[in-house]
Amino acid sequence: MPAEAAKPGRLRRFLDSDIGWSFRHTPAAWLSTLVLVILILTALFCPLIAPQNPHDLAQVFIDKAEIPPIWSPDGEWPFLLGTDPQGRDVLSAILYGTRVSLIIGFSAVLVSMVIGVSIGLAAGFYGGRIDNLLMRLGDTVLSIPTLLMAILVSAIFRELLPPGLRDPFAAAVLVVSIALTSWVQYARTVRASTMVERRKEYVLAARIIKVPAGRIMRRHILPNTLTPVMVAATLNLGLAILSEATLSFLGVGMPITQPSLGTLIRIGNQYLFSGSWWLVVFPSLQLGLIVLSVNLLGDWLRDALNPKLR
Repeated sequence: MPAEAAKPGRLRRFLDSDIGWSFRHTPAAWLSTLVLVILILTALFCPLIAPQNPHDLAQVFIDKAEIPPIWSPDGEWPFLLGTDPQGRDVLSAILYGTRVSLIIGFSAVLVSMVIGVSIGLAAGFYGGRIDNLLMRLGDTVLSIPTLLMAILVSAIFRELLPPGLRDPFAAAVLVVSIALTSWVQYARTVRASTMVERRKEYVLAARIIKVPAGRIMRRHILPNTLTPVMVAATLNLGLAILSEATLSFLGVGMPITQPSLGTLIRIGNQYLFSGSWWLVVFPSLQLGLIVLSVNLLGDWLRDALNPKLR
């Protein structure tokens, strides 16, 4: 009972806080959150919502190929957004592809955040040669165009894998490729905060009583650096999803057997001028809606957590 009573209290405290007040009075924030939640839920529960499993050949009928959307004269139920040349329902393919894109995007942000935060903590806490070495490594990564770096890393990992494992591990390769090109921002942000925190009394006291450096960084410094990291992670989520879509569109991302939104756009682009416009338009709209919602939410969070704008 006390735990149940605490939940409304926590919710009320959040709504009465500065961030809660800003969220309630910023239409772009709660609208983008609502849209993003709906997109995530429909992607997670796509097996229950989608009219068809596009990966199940028993549910794909070639005689239903290239049916236009339902509002067209030749449209058929239940293919609301039409079908592709293989007879797959476009809506179902979009829902399943959205799930793939979101999983890769969230995973890439999480991995890059772990790498960047770890490097930033070490560089800011130890300083000296370690700081110089790690930051020069970050400068080297930034000197290479992000897309080119991601393509290079993806190609190397794919070549190292046996041919039979390339498609099953395509998502993992994409996550690593995107993460290795986007950790520098987290590292620089955490490094700057760590250099400020390590000079404060509570850190100096912990070092005097011989608390291990790893525990100081993990238990004392890290919690005070998470606010800018979470803002950066929210903003980078849209970039990670776009990077995955770009790599898949270029043919070095997800395969046709596990299509993401980028793969669907690449496939649909081949039929754009043959009259099957819905094959590229609807996946593109879905991708744009996801990225726009994430960016609007990230922009609001950045402004809401900035004390200068309160």
